[in-house]
Amino acid sequence: MAFRFHIAAAILALVFTIVYASDPSPLQDFCVAVPDANAGVLANAVFVNGKICKDPKLVKPEDFFFPGLNKPGSTANPLGSNVTAVNVNQIPGLNTLGVSLARIDFAPYGLNPPHTHPRATEILVVLEGTLLVGFVTSNPGMNMKNKLFTKVLNPGDVFVFPEGLIHFQFNQGHSNAVAFAALSSQNPGVITIANAVFGSKPPISRDVLTKAFQVDKNVVKYLQSQFWWDNHYYP
Repeated sequence: MAFRFHIAAAILALVFTIVYASDPSPLQDFCVAVPDANAGVLANAVFVNGKICKDPKLVKPEDFFFPGLNKPGSTANPLGSNVTAVNVNQIPGLNTLGVSLARIDFAPYGLNPPHTHPRATEILVVLEGTLLVGFVTSNPGMNMKNKLFTKVLNPGDVFVFPEGLIHFQFNQGHSNAVAFAALSSQNPGVITIANAVFGSKPPISRDVLTKAFQVDKNVVKYLQSQFWWDNHYYP
């Protein structure tokens, strides 16, 4: 396991050197983010990409460090998956640098459900297990179908999910699976489709969803009554 972890780390390090960031290029060595709770009390603070820069004289090595990503996340939830996100909120030194990371753990038949990252392309490498992955293109035009690109991945395989497109990962094996993902933003964001459509507060009008999905209103009522699980963990 340690060997596979080092392989993944090496691959992701290479990815970070070649990734084209979706965020503007920084104009200084770094802009370590100040915690949001402290941002309002700072005078003469500089805002960059939504985060305030810490005084460079106060920056510490810990601002560029995060421990424990070798430990699996809990998959004891209805989806059977756990995404441990490491972005600017976990490593403030990522601010303005245009990269972040996630570890994704899967129980047997666990699913990272259809979702999008509005601000980032994702590149995924599988360490353990077998994953069915895929993404769907944006609307191509009148009377044309969205196209699904899908692939079965084994350990060592890599797959790319273009920025903003709906994508998923499903463990179709009998054992646990582990993958790591690099994303081209320090704050990529995530929109889980089912959660957003059926679990929003306040809820989207049932008339709207009934028309959009062409189903009976009772189906929409049932879906809106469910608890839509968030499998993302932010340490």
